Amino acid sequence: MSERKSAVLEVIALDVEDAVAAQAGGADRLELVTDMAADGLTPSVETFAGIRASVDIALRVMLRLSDGFAAGGTRGVDELVRVAGDMRDAGADEFVLGFLDEQGGPDLAAVERIVDGLGGCRWTFHRAIDRADDRDALRKQLADLPGLDAYLTAGSPAGVDDGLSALAAESARRGEPGYEPRIMVGGGLRLDHVPGLRAAGLDAFHIGGAARPGGWSGPVSAEAVREWRTALDA
Repeated sequence: MSERKSAVLEVIALDVEDAVAAQAGGADRLELVTDMAADGLTPSVETFAGIRASVDIALRVMLRLSDGFAAGGTRGVDELVRVAGDMRDAGADEFVLGFLDEQGGPDLAAVERIVDGLGGCRWTFHRAIDRADDRDALRKQLADLPGLDAYLTAGSPAGVDDGLSALAAESARRGEPGYEPRIMVGGGLRLDHVPGLRAAGLDAFHIGGAARPGGWSGPVSAEAVREWRTALDA
């Protein structure tokens, strides 16, 4: 694993080329997904295995089968449990997931069943929290689930620009019930956000498009990642 930096930098990777460039630029961790047109779905086991063989930093595998924040009912959850098992058999030991019910609360039945199949692996609850009806209630409902160690959030469904105050307020509550998991800031994140977020105590950052000067049709740039690494280490 890479040496711990002043803040954690996680980069979205779609393939081996992305992963190698992100590690070269100084990423601490990768989020592995496919199909960014749907905001990131579960990659194939073969993609995970190829990336795992190519880099030695931490990998978090997305567990999400379709666009939106619904788990897909019993059939969808069955498939997610199966996929998670296949990923674990291939060596995956960190994951990303998050599902809401029709009322805008956490889909506890789905999340609990999937997490039970992870056997204590660490996982992130992703930006579904930004669409939740009550962020505080969601955190408290999920507080006792094993392995939950991070929330990926912009503080707002509209992105970091609109979520800065919420992120700062939640950072100030770190350690309270429901607020023990690390806040990983992502969703419209820009370099100019970093100083204020760091001053507010935020210490984990997630980038996708910001690592790709050519857009999602192009690969991760090691130079772009290195620019973020330098900013976070300043």
